[in-house]
Amino acid sequence: MTSSQSPIEHRSASAGTTRLSIDLGALAANWRMMRDLSGSARCGAAVKADGYGTGADQVAPRLAREGCRDFFVADANEGAQLRPLLPDARIYVLNGVFEGSFAQTLAHDLVPIINSPEQAAFWCGNAGARAYALHVDTGLNRMGLTPRQSVAHFQSSAPQPCLVMSHFACADDPEHPLNEHQIKVFEALKPSFPGIEASLANSGGIFLGSSVHHDLTRPGIALYGGEPASNVPNRMRTVVTAEARVLLVRHAKAGESVSYGAAHKLARDSRIAVCGVGYADGFHRSGSGAGVPLRSALAQGAYGAVNGARIPVVGKITMDLTMFDVTDLPDDAVNAGDWIELLGTTITLEQAANAAGTISYELLTSLGRRHARSYVG
Repeated sequence: MTSSQSPIEHRSASAGTTRLSIDLGALAANWRMMRDLSGSARCGAAVKADGYGTGADQVAPRLAREGCRDFFVADANEGAQLRPLLPDARIYVLNGVFEGSFAQTLAHDLVPIINSPEQAAFWCGNAGARAYALHVDTGLNRMGLTPRQSVAHFQSSAPQPCLVMSHFACADDPEHPLNEHQIKVFEALKPSFPGIEASLANSGGIFLGSSVHHDLTRPGIALYGGEPASNVPNRMRTVVTAEARVLLVRHAKAGESVSYGAAHKLARDSRIAVCGVGYADGFHRSGSGAGVPLRSALAQGAYGAVNGARIPVVGKITMDLTMFDVTDLPDDAVNAGDWIELLGTTITLEQAANAAGTISYELLTSLGRRHARSYVG
């Protein structure tokens, strides 16, 4: 491997035991839906965390070809990696700026999102009239200036921001009262920033209606096929399909145990498909069929699928291997060398995340580096 080649570039589907297919056409279709729902507002895209685990170097240029011009990353390193691929885009850095990231931010023409009075003083005192966004906390209690601090900053002699924004805490739950509170706080704040563009809506926020779209929306999880809001049927197209190779199919007797800790005892003679995937690949141990705390709360663990038929995980998921019970499938349905779907058209992103006791965001962003990746569409 040469110094210019990454480990991912050397992943081969024929040599690997896990593979990912990422449908850039579906991603583009999801963005177009978010754009259309955004009405008169521009539609941006959150591509932080390596495009939510899907590969920002592939995702961001595809969205740019669709017309996206506003991209959001977490830190200056992510922005610097994307700048050569997005020469004409505005790249916002959500975590803002500090002394160590200042040079990187300037060199790659990034737009820091200022999250505190200290960041505001540092940027405006050192970067002159360079563009920046101002983040106001309206109820999430995470990043952002208070409304009072943001108005005081704007009224000072500091250069004006190009954008004032806030972030919903509960937009995926449209009935949550905090949504209305945050909307009211943001609306009350806007007159204090005359002529400055405003942004509030993330994926779930876009579904709260045109009154929260303002000038720029910022979809994230919806672009990658995730469910944007709990009360809306998920219309997003599937972007990520994950599969694991069957290494062998073994026969085990009733009363025998499967995997570490002998936590799963077989109630019948069984056929077990052993697959080359584990928690090192983002197939979470918490989804194990037995022997993990989550099973005391959720009886059903993770599962795979073969030709649309679901098959349960048995025993504990290990670092590199997972066992599936294929006893109920025809004898010739699963053989060594076949592939079992972990996530895709049969098992949705939300279903896979729920089975592991987590959320779609974590599931996508924890995908390991061993998957052989292919991009379609």
